[in-house]
Amino acid sequence: QVQLVESGGGLVQPGGSLRLSCAASGIIFSDWHMGWYRQAPGKQRELVAQIANTNAAYYVEDVKGRFTASRDNGKSTVYLQMNSLKPEDTAIYSCRAYKSITSYWGQGTQVTVSS
Repeated sequence: QVQLVESGGGLVQPGGSLRLSCAASGIIFSDWHMGWYRQAPGKQRELVAQIANTNAAYYVEDVKGRFTASRDNGKSTVYLQMNSLKPEDTAIYSCRAYKSITSYWGQGTQVTVSS
């Protein structure tokens, strides 16, 4: 049984930082690409960052220079370090493991950026 469990969300002031974690089980983590997505209220889910099984990372323009994705294959965990947070970053953040046509999703963790 595959499980992805996110943690690390919360309430933070604008300009603050958070680090999200996504712990995977039930897969050979090092074989899988990982992605971070977010869904703001009333909006569609959108890609934030991807980190391949080669460790190559991709970021959408809006978070470049502020967010950093990393992975620890020994811990089967992917991270998203989020700095210089803005109110518009408020969303539920979810991780996704994908390989070929197969993907798995976590339940998500709420990030709220507000003063």
